[in-house]
Amino acid sequence: MRHPQLPSYEEVLEVPVLLEGSVEPEFIDVNGHMNIRHYLDYGATSADVLIRRIGIDDGYRAERRMGVFTAEHHIRYFTEIREGGKFSVHPLLLERSGKAGHLLSFILDRVDEVVSCTVEIVLVHVGMDTRRPVEFPADIAAGLDEWIDRAREVSWPIPVSGAMGIRR
Repeated sequence: MRHPQLPSYEEVLEVPVLLEGSVEPEFIDVNGHMNIRHYLDYGATSADVLIRRIGIDDGYRAERRMGVFTAEHHIRYFTEIREGGKFSVHPLLLERSGKAGHLLSFILDRVDEVVSCTVEIVLVHVGMDTRRPVEFPADIAAGLDEWIDRAREVSWPIPVSGAMGIRR
């Protein structure tokens, strides 16, 4: 089943895979499918992998005393993934301001070959000492912009929720 507002499975496969996994028995909730916390965890972890590739990692936090905090999440479920299922996570960095970034991670069901879930995230760049928003340094901003350019290359509409994004 494909929701009309979603890209196809094949289209999402054009986006780099940053995580893959299997639905373990302990992931299953009382309804017999993967529990919400695992969708959120994998969606958020894919954002962390992307941010680390840009350079916001443990060394960045320790040496430059900056990092990112999550300000918002929005999760949309389209199909369930059941025990033994395989999935992959494909994040896109959609936009940024001087201090925040907006991402959307697609979780694909690799068995049924459908988009199962999207996890939309707004991250805020902060000073680790002040715990307040600060501007991205030029090198990090450039890395973010490279990922944003990749998102602009997709040929299909990106199904953002409309409930969140970068405030202008």
